[in-house]
Amino acid sequence: MALFPRVCLFALLTLAFPAGWASDEESHSLGEEIAESASEASTDSGAVSATETIASESENPASETSSAPEPAGPPPEPVPALPQAENVNLKEVISKPLQEVLPQVQPPPVVEETAPDQVTTTEPVAPPAEPAPPPVVEPLRMLGAEVLPGTSTRLAWSAKDFLAGISVPTPVLVVHGAKPGPRVCLTAALHGDELNGIEVVRRVLYDLQPDKLNGTVIGVPIVNLQGFRRASRYLPDRRDLNRYFPGHPTGSSAARIAHSFFNEVISHCQYLVDLHTGSFRRTNLPQLRADLTNPGVAELTRHMGAIVVLHSKGTRGSLRRAAVNAGIPAVTLEAGEPLNVEPDAVQQGVHSIEALLSKLNMYPYKGMWARKTEPVYYKSRWVRVPAGGILLNKVRLGERVKANQFLGTVTDPITNISHEIHAPIPGRVIGMALNQVMLPGFAAYHLGYQATAEEAAEFDAGPEDAADDDADVEEEEDGFEPSLPQTGAVQ
Repeated sequence: MALFPRVCLFALLTLAFPAGWASDEESHSLGEEIAESASEASTDSGAVSATETIASESENPASETSSAPEPAGPPPEPVPALPQAENVNLKEVISKPLQEVLPQVQPPPVVEETAPDQVTTTEPVAPPAEPAPPPVVEPLRMLGAEVLPGTSTRLAWSAKDFLAGISVPTPVLVVHGAKPGPRVCLTAALHGDELNGIEVVRRVLYDLQPDKLNGTVIGVPIVNLQGFRRASRYLPDRRDLNRYFPGHPTGSSAARIAHSFFNEVISHCQYLVDLHTGSFRRTNLPQLRADLTNPGVAELTRHMGAIVVLHSKGTRGSLRRAAVNAGIPAVTLEAGEPLNVEPDAVQQGVHSIEALLSKLNMYPYKGMWARKTEPVYYKSRWVRVPAGGILLNKVRLGERVKANQFLGTVTDPITNISHEIHAPIPGRVIGMALNQVMLPGFAAYHLGYQATAEEAAEFDAGPEDAADDDADVEEEEDGFEPSLPQTGAVQ
């Protein structure tokens, strides 16, 4: 830093004093002094420069490492490509064997890439301003296929627990709307002898047009295909499938079937309507059974039109209860009797589901039936026969009865002894046994009666699976075996 002034001073002295004016020794002495000063200045300058460099490096220790790129993490796994489900008209009659129709799917279209030498260099023209595009509807991926928006198709579900050579896949009907909306599932024939729900699902699904549907409707007309083939309520091993949900992958045959169906079909649902009828020569007034203490379930019942609602949590292991526990609002729609297709019960079920789809803004139904209200019953009670014999009813389904009103008689055909049956409480007959042979203690009349929500909540706080006044008591007493626990793998 001091070298430059000294050099300038030396130059001025040289100009001011000619060489002859100074002796050689003085000139030499002055030159050496300037040279030494220059050397010291150079050393000082280098020291300062090195000091500044070290200080700069100490202030920015990561200056070199920050510029190096960080190592990238593992790339995301690509979503596996699924074959596209064939778009079919569900109303068309199937002329081929079911095994040939269900598995058929079309491969996804091949997109041809443009070669580099074919790329044009024309500058794009800015399009005119347009409103925001509608929400994009994603394809529905389930059961190994991809269902495109605005299409309807048949998929196949198989529990894979039967012999492969004789097993038949269960059809799953899917209508995937062109516009976004909720996803509603309809299931029927969980008990193979309950036929009304099969017809309800068929009518609803086959009348939907995908281009007018907001959301998705998934229908399984016959869940228990093995029981349906034998006109039996149960699976081939005499187990009630509706007592094993959500199932277990290594449990009994029924538990494995329930686990497969719950994970491969029910897990895609946002709402569930499970259709049933009465059991063992009993008939039910069209009604919804729902856990009204659950806000989502209560809201679902309010969307389903004019139909009786009965509060019931549902039997442990039932599909409805397992779905609610999994966060899926679900109801059971009971209508009619088993082994019989009843047009009035079917029509009531269709109307209730159409009301649901309309309230959810999923489908533009026209000419909806006249609105009316039906009561909500928070409690119910079964009236049992005092003795065995032949039951002859004197009361009609849906009739409102008073306390001590005569309901029917049960007569022993051998001794001719008759016993009259009277209503213990006022209420409405929401279910009843058909005229048939009864054993002592069999449930004959199901009476719904008024109670507050607080009373129902207090009742629900009792012992788990209490069967005295439960809505599903007829299924409990007529099962060939008790409900088995779902916690263990061996069942």
